[in-house]
Amino acid sequence: MVRTSRCLRDWSRPVKTLESPPSPSRPSPARIEAVRLTGTGRTCVFIVAQATDKFNHECGIFGIYGHREAANLTYLGLYALQHRGQESCGIVASDGVKLNAHLRPGLVADVFRNPAVFSSLPGHSAIGHVRYSTTGESGVKNCQPILVSYSRGSLGVAHNGNLVNAFELRKNLEKQGSIFSSSTDTEVIIHLLARDQTESLLERIRNVAGVIKGAYCLVMLTESRLIA
Repeated sequence: MVRTSRCLRDWSRPVKTLESPPSPSRPSPARIEAVRLTGTGRTCVFIVAQATDKFNHECGIFGIYGHREAANLTYLGLYALQHRGQESCGIVASDGVKLNAHLRPGLVADVFRNPAVFSSLPGHSAIGHVRYSTTGESGVKNCQPILVSYSRGSLGVAHNGNLVNAFELRKNLEKQGSIFSSSTDTEVIIHLLARDQTESLLERIRNVAGVIKGAYCLVMLTESRLIA
């Protein structure tokens, strides 16, 4: 079991450093490389992928903050991560007021074949996901990123990994009245975030990270923030 580091970064704040990937000598059966690139101003791009020379499965996630071509660059990022998952893909973008999504079963090049799609994804921030199912069924209902609206606004979530206690958490949430529309672990995380009464989103994420168990990566988008 690989323990997930509970290290959160709010990408809506300026980043001035270039961080190198984890050392290749670090022993881990599921080593993750995070490459964070910063340009001028507040632009930040990162890719999360497994570092290996073998064909990979288990999804890929991508996010970008502070670029006028955010959705377009996210498409290119997902195209580069296509080896991580071939069942479905999607992008959620924020224009600062509203979150918009485009997600479908299929390969990245097919789902985003029509250039007109990008006119429906305006904004300077976006997250994306390519899916290879480790839990849950294939199909439209399990495409990611998942986009929801709740009392605190809108939230897009892309998730890679497995939660070993997802079944138990889901059953408890259903007993308390939660209704699920997918069969993914990701929706468990969203329900836990929505139920937490803490005011700060970062604190709510930390609280949820203390409840879920497993190895995973998350990227989340609100109208004004990107958190990974």
